Amino acid sequence: MPSFLTILLAAILTDNYVLSRSIGICPFLGVSKKLSSSLGMGAAVIFVMGCAAAVTYPIYQLLLKLKLEYLKTVAFILIIALFVQLVEIAMKKILPPLYRALGVYLPLITTNCAVLGVTINNIDDGYSYGTSVWNAVCVGIGFTVALVIFSGVRSRIETADVPETFKGIPVTLVAAAIVSMSFSAFSGMI
Repeated sequence: MPSFLTILLAAILTDNYVLSRSIGICPFLGVSKKLSSSLGMGAAVIFVMGCAAAVTYPIYQLLLKLKLEYLKTVAFILIIALFVQLVEIAMKKILPPLYRALGVYLPLITTNCAVLGVTINNIDDGYSYGTSVWNAVCVGIGFTVALVIFSGVRSRIETADVPETFKGIPVTLVAAAIVSMSFSAFSGMI
């Protein structure tokens, strides 16, 4: 069983869901234009991932006892949707500017492959309950780190002299690939 520090470092550096596994790219590209929206989305994803892992683990154990483990994906998506709705309602009441800034990307956390991926990978990797929740929180932190780094890159791109054919999405995708490649330097360390 890996240590808590190993899980944290792996989730941020070597096994980052966005930069190493290319999971969760939609909100990564959509929300990373500003630092404030990146931090808001990151906090929402950390909360949803942690809560989803805390609830999906015992639900999966129940599904195993009932011999219904083939329903785990459906059950996990429903649980994730519940927590996303809670985050959306709370943000709408507490932080309306952030709620408006995140726009359509906030409800898209429900279909964010990273959130579903971490809950399923926790089961597949044989993590215990505590380790599953910790891994989910660490993956959320790694997701947030990727968003924050890329928001800095995108702010630099906005002021750069980019050829006309590369403006917009092309330069964003090239920059994302370069950031992703830079994280591959950490592979094999943990």
